[in-house]
Amino acid sequence: MIHLWTTASGYILCAAATAYGIAALIAVRTRIRLVPYSTGECHPVTVLKPLCGEAPETYECLRSFCEQDYAKFQVIFGVSDPHDPVIAVVHRLQREFPDLDLRLRVDRTLHGTSRKVSNLINMMPSASHRYLVLSDSDVRVGPDYLSQVVAPLQDRGVGIVTCAYRGLGSDNLWSLLGAMYVNEWFVPSVRVAAMSGSRAFAFGATIAIRAEVLAAAGGFAAISNQLADDYRLGELTRRMGLRTVLSQVCVDTYVSQQSLPALVRHELRWLRTIRAVRPVGYGLSFVTFGLPVALTGLWLSAGAPACIAAASITAVCRLMIHIAMRADDVTPGRVALIAVRDALTFALWIWSFTSRRVQWREDSFHIRDDGSAQRILSA
Repeated sequence: MIHLWTTASGYILCAAATAYGIAALIAVRTRIRLVPYSTGECHPVTVLKPLCGEAPETYECLRSFCEQDYAKFQVIFGVSDPHDPVIAVVHRLQREFPDLDLRLRVDRTLHGTSRKVSNLINMMPSASHRYLVLSDSDVRVGPDYLSQVVAPLQDRGVGIVTCAYRGLGSDNLWSLLGAMYVNEWFVPSVRVAAMSGSRAFAFGATIAIRAEVLAAAGGFAAISNQLADDYRLGELTRRMGLRTVLSQVCVDTYVSQQSLPALVRHELRWLRTIRAVRPVGYGLSFVTFGLPVALTGLWLSAGAPACIAAASITAVCRLMIHIAMRADDVTPGRVALIAVRDALTFALWIWSFTSRRVQWREDSFHIRDDGSAQRILSA
């Protein structure tokens, strides 16, 4: 009887991994069909950029928001530390674009456990326009970005607009593995969800929202203690009966981890945050780790021919996803990293169940059941 259950489990795992692998491949190779939105009327927009620290790519990322082909917009840069080196980057942009409304807000005031959301709250008094676009500091966009992400907000039934993103790594091994995590696990899972009709997501890479919708949802204060502040903001607007739109725009975000411990801390924070806000879906997400799941099923089935075939299909789909997401930069060395990346992701998923503790920059937090973060004070 035990043998039968083990073999059956192997078949189920192989079938699940193969089904997801095929769905993910279709999703990444299929353009998401969206309701067309007119970009003719350009409402004035305020872009909110919470900043903390300077990275090599910071200037180029922030500059891309100053080069928008858009009639009227302002960009507010928020910093909590008056000695933050990123302030010099903002001043440089203000000199380069004297005709743009670029403002710097420096304020140490904390409004909750999230320093990012505190920054956003401190920036809001400087916002001049009712159309708001929030975006993380490591995001780079094209010149038509604002016109594309703001257009759906003209529909009163839309709560927020968000964007998927592509991870850009350097030649550093850990940065490359981090980019693969974004491009070959996170993005396919989002596209599979979107293809199935789900819109239960929102990403810090971009959130566009009308000011009155933000106020009705409780403002940024409503998410000031949330680790997954972007997800919660989307959830609050959906509770109001408003739709979330996944924009056709895909932005770039830089992955800059320089060591294995830094990569593990970053990805564990991400995984444990997802686990806190969507515990059931996260528990069932093992099917998204195609190769490790298929190989586990193959082992449990004692090498059954059907499972060998399923594992082979899964491996081919995984390779095709890698090629689809890195069509301009596929090398034998990077293909060889697929097994390393998938094994690491699967191991971190298992590890994520052992604790609710995460680290974000210099701070450590305990994630509560409601997704809020309690700062852990050093002894």
